[in-house]
Amino acid sequence: MKIPSPDHPITITPNPRRIRVSAGGIVIAETTRALKLKEASYPAVQYIPRADANLAALSRTDRVTHCPYKGDANYFSVVTGGRAIENSVWTYENPFPAMAEIAGHLAFYPDKVTIEELPAT
Repeated sequence: MKIPSPDHPITITPNPRRIRVSAGGIVIAETTRALKLKEASYPAVQYIPRADANLAALSRTDRVTHCPYKGDANYFSVVTGGRAIENSVWTYENPFPAMAEIAGHLAFYPDKVTIEELPAT
């Protein structure tokens, strides 16, 4: 387990905007409670509370990866219109203590689904 540091900073901040995630013309998640995680020089990632996602459109896969800063990530495929978008969602169900805020949240690959950042209304 590694701790974020000035050499590898990680910040988690509430995103005041509405985030909408869709695939195949179906909204998979929509929230005004997203957390924006910015890690080192990587693009920011929106973490969406599970409560604000259509979990019926997700199918857990066997894929697991490990991040030395966040812990083990589990994956889901988005299933819409009879087709699966494989491993397009990840979640840290038991993140390391420094990243505890992202527990109970889902993140989506922007090259596999559409992620919109809209005004919060």
